[in-house]
Amino acid sequence: MGQSTVVTGIILYATPVGDYDKRVVILTKERGKITAFAKGARRQNSHLIAAANPFVFGEFELFAGRSSYTLVKANVHNYFLELVNNFEGAYYGFYFMEFADYYARENNDEIMMLKLLYQSLRALTKESINNELIKCIFELKVMMVNGEYPEVFQCQCCQKEDNLVYFSTKLGGVICKECVVTEHATIRISNSTLYTMQYIITSPIEKLFTFKVSDQVLNELQVILKKYMKMYIEKEFKSLPILDSIISAKVQP
Repeated sequence: MGQSTVVTGIILYATPVGDYDKRVVILTKERGKITAFAKGARRQNSHLIAAANPFVFGEFELFAGRSSYTLVKANVHNYFLELVNNFEGAYYGFYFMEFADYYARENNDEIMMLKLLYQSLRALTKESINNELIKCIFELKVMMVNGEYPEVFQCQCCQKEDNLVYFSTKLGGVICKECVVTEHATIRISNSTLYTMQYIITSPIEKLFTFKVSDQVLNELQVILKKYMKMYIEKEFKSLPILDSIISAKVQP
């Protein structure tokens, strides 16, 4: 075996392989999304039994093979047990990690993606911010990181920056009141919702989970993002239907 390397990252997935091994997918700061095999990680006496699991954040020592890595050691900084042991929190986390996995690539610069995922998981462990708002923030910011976010700073028709009171999924952004027509299939958007989207897109990741919004703003964000992602993201996330059912159950009387 050659020389080892140490990477910092979060384990997105862990699946059993054979009788005792695991295959893990890690989002790393240094090498993007990578696959590694943790040999013997399912044995009761393995030093990797707790480390080779989803949500685990830390430093991972790897040996590079021809097509994958071998995980030999882990220095765990956070197990995110608050999420692992909470049904609702776990499914928010699974959704975030599935989203990150969709965009991340091997040998790509994924520093911002890793930072966003880590900060979003941390936000889920706190009670100071609504989980549904965290989800909206994550969805919009992850699309911004990958350059696929909606235009919310100027009208998609005339490029003016004022009176932006409608959102068009078809046009991929906001429209001023002078340019709106029926065929744009628009959604009315309040000034507070517009400002919130602008803030999420432009703010550093460290400042994203520091505010609250009204129910009206949250509802508008959810409607806009759901319609936008349905049109522009070509993937059906497996964790999303379960997460949506959890959210729906909370609002039922």
